[in-house]
Amino acid sequence: MPMAFSSNPLSLSVPDAAFETWLRDTGYLEVVDRRTSDLHRLSSGGDSSSTTASIPSNSFFFVSILSHLGTLLSLFTLNPFSKLTSDDFSGPTPSWTLAFVGFCDSYSFPSSSSQARLRVHENVKRYARNYATLFIICFACSLYQMPIALVGLISSLALWDVLRFCSDKWRVDRYPVVRQALIHTVQCAHSNFKANN
Repeated sequence: MPMAFSSNPLSLSVPDAAFETWLRDTGYLEVVDRRTSDLHRLSSGGDSSSTTASIPSNSFFFVSILSHLGTLLSLFTLNPFSKLTSDDFSGPTPSWTLAFVGFCDSYSFPSSSSQARLRVHENVKRYARNYATLFIICFACSLYQMPIALVGLISSLALWDVLRFCSDKWRVDRYPVVRQALIHTVQCAHSNFKANN
């Protein structure tokens, strides 16, 4: 197994997988992205002379297009919400300008399907609150012809904010039993309300 750092009595040896996990968890996705791109380019660069000699240029273009298409199609088998936690929604919302859209040089085609999956998971985790806001806005726009449903949506969002404000004010997160009891009470009230209607 190759190491991220060379072994040395005065330094730590970190396996590549642990190093990439640390980079991912601390928010250095660009470094992981660049690193995997370089490794993929180096691994495919050694075989490029023999591949180029045996494949004509128009066939090479066709193989490249099929490879990119395969990378895109591999994303359809991915559940982007599988690694989301409630903590992803509790953090601060990234700004809608450069933090969400990013700089032009931050966009590139992934070099492999594993890198594409990594990008999708990291993007959904990092911008979960932005995507939730966009979903609510689109859902509200689809309800513009049904005013009662729109009023219900707006009132439920207002109620959610009031409950979150009260939870923060009373510091319910320090008492997980009370928090779970409140959640179960609301669930029971909701199921009784649905049964009566």
